[in-house]
Amino acid sequence: MKRAFTIVEVSILFVIFLIVAFLVAPLSLDDSVQAKNTSRWRSVQEDFSNIFYAINTQKEEDKKTFEEAFNSSITNEIKGNADSYKITFMNGTYPSDTYRFKEFKTTYSNATIATKLFEEPHDGIKGVLMYDVNGSSGPNVWGRDVFGLNIYEDKFEPFCKNDALSVQKQDCTKNGTGLCCSNYYLIGGSFD
Repeated sequence: MKRAFTIVEVSILFVIFLIVAFLVAPLSLDDSVQAKNTSRWRSVQEDFSNIFYAINTQKEEDKKTFEEAFNSSITNEIKGNADSYKITFMNGTYPSDTYRFKEFKTTYSNATIATKLFEEPHDGIKGVLMYDVNGSSGPNVWGRDVFGLNIYEDKFEPFCKNDALSVQKQDCTKNGTGLCCSNYYLIGGSFD
């Protein structure tokens, strides 16, 4: 004699499938958003190499200082001012003064950009640039949607470019700052 499933058994199976779906869906959605942010960052980082051509051209033609030429070149990317907001590290702490910015600007692609030029260069680094690929929309976390570049006299370079791969990978975890993700994702590192 064949026995059919009761309505209670079918309901229990249905609830189990729903629970599994609710547990798995956010993980795949988060990975999809991170992949999109990383893709945006790759394209932005490539565009910044063209900006230095403009900076060096302006310096030679107009005898401008580095800071004047830099600000003039970045202005071409800016649509307007953006509201200030807080950015955290991946581990939930707030950045040191080096990675805090006062003035935020909106780009034509609706991203947010901020720069800080140092009074005295550190190891040849003239300043830092922060780029939030999705603007002030969350999560506003270094390594998730916020990435950065060191500013040199003749180039932009992602944070941690010269650090060991193991250091970059460790920094791109929930226990790290996320600063090294700026380079780690560009060289094919995966997000966890």
